[in-house]
Amino acid sequence: MIGLGLAGLTLPSGRVHAAGSDPLILALGDSLTAGYGLPEGEGLVPQLAAALAAAGRPAQVENAGVSGDTTAGGRARLDWALGGLPRQPDLVIVALGANDALRGIAPEEAEANLGAILDTLGRKGLPVLLVGMLAPTNWGPDYRKAFDAIYPALAEDHDVPLDPFILEGVALEPSLVQPDGLHPNAAGVKKMAARLAPVVIQALDLGKAPKLRD
Repeated sequence: MIGLGLAGLTLPSGRVHAAGSDPLILALGDSLTAGYGLPEGEGLVPQLAAALAAAGRPAQVENAGVSGDTTAGGRARLDWALGGLPRQPDLVIVALGANDALRGIAPEEAEANLGAILDTLGRKGLPVLLVGMLAPTNWGPDYRKAFDAIYPALAEDHDVPLDPFILEGVALEPSLVQPDGLHPNAAGVKKMAARLAPVVIQALDLGKAPKLRD
C-alpha cells in the first residue's frame, strides 16, 4: 500500500487523502459492475466516473466487478480487491446479489455473506454505499419477499446508506437492456450512472463506515 504522506486534506466526508487527489471509490460487484457485454469505456464504472465528473465531483472509480460473481465470491475476494488499491478507498460500493437471486440461493445465505462484507469494511473503517437487488418472480412470492428484505435490513443493522435497486428505471425496459434481457446496454448503463451519481456523492459526504453487529 502506498503511504499517503503528511500532506492531505479533509473532505466533507471526513476522509483524508493526498492533496489534489480525487476520492478513490471501489465498486465491488458482479457483471452489472464489470460492464458485461459492453465495449471498454461504456460499463458502469467508467460511466459513473463520467457522471461524477459532470456533477463537479470527480473521483477515481476502481472496477472490482466480476461477471457471474455471487455474494460468496465477493466475500472471498474482498481483501484481495482492497489490497490491489494504491491506498484505502474513500468509499466502497457493495453491489452484489443479482446472481444469488438468479440462482435461487437461500436469502439467508446471501444476507450472511453481505453482512460479513459489511463487517469487514466496518472493522477497517471504510465508508460504504450498499446497492440492492430485487429477486425475479420465478422463485415465488415467499422467496422474493425474503430476498428483497435483505438490503433494507442490512442497511439498518449496519447504519449505512442504501440504494434499493441498482437497475431502477432500467430493468424490463427493452430499449435499455441487451438481447439477453438481463444486462443493461450502454444507454441503460448511462441512465444507471446518472441516477447513482448523486447517491454516491451523498455517501462520500456522509463517509459512514458500517456499524459492527453485536
